[in-house]
Amino acid sequence: MASQTYPLASTSQWFEDDYPGSPMTVNTGVIHTTETTGWPDYDDGASAPTMTARPDFDDEKLVFRQHFPINKSARALVNAPGGVQTNTLNCFQIELTGTCDPDTHEEWKDSGYAHIFWPEAPEWALRDLAKLFAWLADEHDIPLTSDVEFLSYPDSYGSASGQRMSFSEWNNYSGWAGHQHVPENDHGDPGSFPIKKVLAYAKGANVPDEDDEPSSSIVSLASGVKPGATHPQVRELQQLLIAAGYGPIKGAVTTYYGVNTQEAVARFHDANPKLKTTGVSRDTAIGQAGFVELQKEAGRR
Repeated sequence: MASQTYPLASTSQWFEDDYPGSPMTVNTGVIHTTETTGWPDYDDGASAPTMTARPDFDDEKLVFRQHFPINKSARALVNAPGGVQTNTLNCFQIELTGTCDPDTHEEWKDSGYAHIFWPEAPEWALRDLAKLFAWLADEHDIPLTSDVEFLSYPDSYGSASGQRMSFSEWNNYSGWAGHQHVPENDHGDPGSFPIKKVLAYAKGANVPDEDDEPSSSIVSLASGVKPGATHPQVRELQQLLIAAGYGPIKGAVTTYYGVNTQEAVARFHDANPKLKTTGVSRDTAIGQAGFVELQKEAGRR
């Protein structure tokens, strides 16, 4: 039987006794940002998510507090009468302490407030969040997928940018989304959250051990790395594609630049059309400029 409390979470801010919620089987995760630097009180539970994560900058880790069991509804979404269900529709919710607003980020930075600007979150925070995602996938079958685009704040506020799901899309959705995607809501958090990287980490792709330093150097592409070829650097290409969120690549990790690797490279080019070979609609060759950009997306600098 699945565990209803995350092993790394404290239950010191538990709200189920006052707000029992509705039973449900989760298949969707919704990401919020608190727009605070401290632990919110959530009106003593009246507006609480399932869980909150707050950074511990001294130890470079996330500290988790769980507020409701995984299989009970939380309360951080608007649920208007006469529409669709939000909080109760198989939805796990996590609030990330920090901000998604570039203006707030600059104000806090100028004021010396330690915080995470989640569109540019440090690797240790993304890695700890990925551990939670992986646990939720194993214990509760929330898929390690996301079929929505995380827009930058404030474009992500409201519905004018087209990111908000329709009632039908929400009713049929599973995987990870943001507050900005949920119908009947207008909030824009968590902004341009790096969801691809978190999901890649959660799948175990290129995730450094706790004591290891992640690779940080940009390298050149060898001339022999081409579709259909076998080359030692293809292994690195596949790892980078997975880490940047363009996987999974069936059969990886190998030295063969086969059909599945080509499909992943084509997905990369679809997301970066300016890097496509001129006149090619489906570009499966990574190229030197594409390889540099891919390394950056995978976290190298």
